[in-house]
Amino acid sequence: MMSSTRSWYRISLLHIGTLLSFYCTAQSGSDSSVLRNASLDQVIQYALQHQPALKQSVIDEQIVETTLRNKLSAWYPQLNFNYSLQHNFQVPTNIIGGNPIRLGVNNTSNAQFAFSQNIFNRDVLLANRSKEDVRTQARQNTAINKVEVVTNVSKAFYDVLATIQQIKVADENIIRIQNSLKVALSQYKAGIADKTDYKRATILLNNTKATRASNQSVLDAKTSYLKNLMGYPDSTSLDISYDSLLLEKEINLDTIQQPDITKIPEFVFLRTQQKLLYASLQYEKWAFLPQVSLNGGYNFNYLNNQFGKLYSNNFPSSFAVLTLSFPLTQGGKRNANIDQVNWQIKRNALDILQFGQTVNTQYAQALAAYKSSYSNYIALKENLELAREVYGVIDLQYKAGVKTYLEVITAETDLRTSQINYYNALYLVLASKVDVKRALGQINY
Repeated sequence: MMSSTRSWYRISLLHIGTLLSFYCTAQSGSDSSVLRNASLDQVIQYALQHQPALKQSVIDEQIVETTLRNKLSAWYPQLNFNYSLQHNFQVPTNIIGGNPIRLGVNNTSNAQFAFSQNIFNRDVLLANRSKEDVRTQARQNTAINKVEVVTNVSKAFYDVLATIQQIKVADENIIRIQNSLKVALSQYKAGIADKTDYKRATILLNNTKATRASNQSVLDAKTSYLKNLMGYPDSTSLDISYDSLLLEKEINLDTIQQPDITKIPEFVFLRTQQKLLYASLQYEKWAFLPQVSLNGGYNFNYLNNQFGKLYSNNFPSSFAVLTLSFPLTQGGKRNANIDQVNWQIKRNALDILQFGQTVNTQYAQALAAYKSSYSNYIALKENLELAREVYGVIDLQYKAGVKTYLEVITAETDLRTSQINYYNALYLVLASKVDVKRALGQINY
């Protein structure tokens, strides 16, 4: 009896441990892959960690690093070992003094330690001088992709919020209309009003429900797009949270600022590219310089007709060689390469000039859109307050029998339109602010 009890106890502990392990694993996996009540900053941080394009940029940095190590390795001494074993079925014969003489033995074996060192090589010199700029350019490319991701994710986030607000407005309207429908139906049954009032309320309720269903479909599509930008699993739910009052406080922006082009990642990338082009130009000018290298080797030579005694005698040899390789004529290749890089430098200078003009244009357009959206937001915010007040008054007057239900419907429509326009304007201002900050070079992650 005691033995069976202990066995049951061990099995229970084993099952409990397995379940706890599975639960903890599931929890840790869900915490890292599922966002619950995520704010904009959390959504952005998730995108920076999971967005495939950014992961590729980080991989590209590692590829650049390994490529540099590969090229710079040519600066270091190279040591190689070679080994061979040869059996001659027929030893070569030559005629010396009219007599056939066998040259060699049946079995030979060679081992060699070979040493080489580059003393001057323009390829390695270019890699050494430009390595930091190459690393910097890879990091700058990642920074550009980060700005792009943050910009797109932020605007998609606001777009999702705008649609969520439209659905919430529809829910509020449905509740109000349902209440109005009850009042209209009660008045009809009491003989105070005719049946057209509650039928109009029914029509308005059906239309509002249809609009809500349509907005829900739009929300699903916009959420899927946001997930795609984030690198978020499409099959996993995405819950986002927001505070309307806090968002209203974030719409303000200093419109006196001017873009500082030196802080914009694309411009810095172009300047680094310019440095690399000048390094390439110097590399092409070095084409007339010799390549200097030092080579040496130590050879173990084993020769014997009997295979079993092959390694009994060694006839070693060694050497050292200093090699200078001078390019005498290249058919105009050096000048052609120099001209090619010079044209690339001129093209890069035009890219920098054009980018500066583009930044100013983008900033002017983004600022104009922001100011227009902000003015529209202020006007629509006032309209929303007025529409709420008007609806409240007319609804009370209708219940008191002073106003017709048609006027209630009109006030309800004005209120719903004002609510939707207000929230759309709010998120449009926030999206416009993102564009302004992008043009100013103020999106840094």
